[in-house]
Amino acid sequence: MATYAVGDLQGCLEPLKCLLKQVAFDPKLDKLWLVGDLVNRGPQSLETLRLLYGMRESLICVLGNHDLHLLAASKHIERLKKSDTLREIIEAPDGPVLMEWLRQQKLMHYDEQRDVAMVHAGIPPQWSLRRALKCAAEVETALRDENLLPAFLDGMYGNEPSKWDNDLKGVSRLRVITNYFTRMRFCTAEGKLDLKSKEGLDTAPPGYKPWFQHKERKTRGLRIIFGHWAALEGNIHEPGISALDTGCVWGGSLTLMNVDSGERVSCKCDEHGGLAPTVAPPTPETLPVNALR
Repeated sequence: MATYAVGDLQGCLEPLKCLLKQVAFDPKLDKLWLVGDLVNRGPQSLETLRLLYGMRESLICVLGNHDLHLLAASKHIERLKKSDTLREIIEAPDGPVLMEWLRQQKLMHYDEQRDVAMVHAGIPPQWSLRRALKCAAEVETALRDENLLPAFLDGMYGNEPSKWDNDLKGVSRLRVITNYFTRMRFCTAEGKLDLKSKEGLDTAPPGYKPWFQHKERKTRGLRIIFGHWAALEGNIHEPGISALDTGCVWGGSLTLMNVDSGERVSCKCDEHGGLAPTVAPPTPETLPVNALR
């Protein structure tokens, strides 16, 4: 029995199958953690969701910004952008079932036994673990409540407020929580967000740092697994922090990590988010199956 975490899928089905085959994943025995952004921009978003739904009892999933965008677009199709590959899900006969399953997923997962948290983008430095779980639960409640859902999906877009305040209420409160968990890269020590900069660690605006580099971060000591930030290519040097988005949909690779050992395997992706015709030669990040089980 093994537990794995995999980076942003974004509809890249064949690389996912490649990884599951590499580790001989058995849904009856093993667990797969998903860091969010299951869909969009890749070539097989619908088929990816169908595969995941079929093995849903073996999954733990947190939602990313693209997953939330799918839910919002399913209510108002005009929200779709030219680059989106979500229409096929919305129009599929089983689309409502798949999206209802998405609605039930988490914004943050915490494994108490392992003392490991998983989020899509990050946890702001000014929040403790307890605060983060409480705030995640507020958005999860809105997603699962038929009365709260429309207002949340209508109001979740936008960059303001850029900073958490305990006195925030309503959709503004839910929006900043959502932006922390699904869009954050750079912020100040007080949690003020910069949502425009999307490149590497050395591109932070003045006064900002990657969320995980702040010395004052209240979740230091907690292991955190996240995705979202493809420009990092999975390479950071922060104890206890694992970045798993290695840019499959951009022609990079899809990466899977054994949650307990930290060992990784990768499948190379082509420029369209499919499986590249040849697998990259072994590296320290590409290990044999037995090393990960």
